[in-house]
Amino acid sequence: MPSSDSPLDPTNTVDLRDVHVRLKGPAGEIDILRGLSLTARRGEALGIVGPSGSGKSTMMMVAAGLERATGGMVRVAGQELTGMSEDALALFRRAHVGIVFQSFHLIPTMTALENVAVPLEFAGRRDAFDVAAEELQAVGLGHRIGHYPGQLSGGEQQRVALARAFAPRPHLLLADEPTGNLDGTTGAAVMDLLMERKAIHGTTLMLITHDPVLAERCDRVARLEDGRIVDHGLHAEVASA
Repeated sequence: MPSSDSPLDPTNTVDLRDVHVRLKGPAGEIDILRGLSLTARRGEALGIVGPSGSGKSTMMMVAAGLERATGGMVRVAGQELTGMSEDALALFRRAHVGIVFQSFHLIPTMTALENVAVPLEFAGRRDAFDVAAEELQAVGLGHRIGHYPGQLSGGEQQRVALARAFAPRPHLLLADEPTGNLDGTTGAAVMDLLMERKAIHGTTLMLITHDPVLAERCDRVARLEDGRIVDHGLHAEVASA
């Protein structure tokens, strides 16, 4: 873990230094992140584990620029997010960040091809549909590009979500329990695709999971408790601690 005064490493895709998130609730202010510091190196897979309520999803939202830190430094893909406007953060996400959730978050009235093309169209890509078709082919859904989410199985929907996340070639892919709604066999196949596409594109992956088997597939694992990193290291010795 970095100290607050250690120099920035240009090979880090993510550099969080002494990050705090304090939110107002019905009973008063609540500290969600309490001085969290963490790095993710370019191209590595970093597993994030810890009990429910430990701050894992909030940390992911901060790294994506979807939640503002109330203190500390948030540097992702070489950019400091803390002082950015909402418009600048939206442009940053479009250029640098892909997200895959436990729920698939596909647009039900759009085909698989249209769902994958959406972020590319927002970026003004004239080849949006060609790239979307290539990504769907790469995740084994070339024959399903014209189908709507309701016509696809859960595993197929998550593969569409993977294709959509990787299509803009993000520097950072954030995955929050990406196999949580799938059975074991289907989840393993989706995870295989996720790791394969990450390796091909050299993407940095931050994977939130409760499954030590999935955490073991990552290069490093960090454990959160009560809004802080309490342990980090290689593979499953942290996940199973």
